Amino acid sequence: MPYPPGRPLEERRRACAERRARRAAGRRAPGRRGRHAVREPYVTALIQALQRPHKRIWQAVISVLGVCALLSVCGLSSYFIVADERQGRGARASSVAAPTAVPRDISSRTSDPEPLTVAEVFPGDAIIVDPAQPPYRVLRTQASRDCRAAASGRIGRLLRDLGCSQVVRGTLRSPAGGYLITAGVLNLAELEGAEWAHERIAPLVDGGLGRFEGLVAGPHTAAIALSSARVGWHVRGHYLVYCVIARADRKPIRNGDAHAERILTDLLERHLHSTVLERRTTS
Repeated sequence: MPYPPGRPLEERRRACAERRARRAAGRRAPGRRGRHAVREPYVTALIQALQRPHKRIWQAVISVLGVCALLSVCGLSSYFIVADERQGRGARASSVAAPTAVPRDISSRTSDPEPLTVAEVFPGDAIIVDPAQPPYRVLRTQASRDCRAAASGRIGRLLRDLGCSQVVRGTLRSPAGGYLITAGVLNLAELEGAEWAHERIAPLVDGGLGRFEGLVAGPHTAAIALSSARVGWHVRGHYLVYCVIARADRKPIRNGDAHAERILTDLLERHLHSTVLERRTTS
């Protein structure tokens, strides 16, 4: 309320100071609290009351999720167990079926006594190694119990001493006609003897102490027996396979001749070793 206008300034200042002092003393009086102090317990209780239902809800949600996860794990485990059992039943059923081929031991003539035949080694008048390429023409075949017909000198004696019982060989002409080839299979007593022959032949050939003989197959094929030749040999089981290559024009075969290398791969590796003798390993 405004002060009377005639009141001195000093008195009005004292009156304002007293009123301020009384208001300050009233706020500090014992038993009185501020507005926030009065509300704090009720607010805390209210927050706690609101939090308790939420806590129970989250506990329920977590419990439901845990149950779902447990059920999922159990379901997947059951599925895999059933799948494994089905596969096991299928494997047992398939194992009962008869095999399409029975392995045959060709490490010795005792386990593989059946002699070779010309039809087995040269099944027709042409040898097709690659269907995309022209065949090799078979000019003549021969089966003999005397392995020295296929090799002369000390190589022939070596084969005899190792128990060679037969040789099946044939003379062929290359697809382009520029090469003559005699290829054959020697039937030794056992694997150890075939491997020993494989090691001993190289120094005998290099030293001019023996050679594999070409088989003349009629007119214009004398070069296979009379000309210098490229020779290769290989072992599988108790068999020794070999190949003699000569140029039809009787010229020597140069080192690195691509055609001669291709012939060795086709007839020695792919036909005799990997086809004819591969069939011998199954019955």
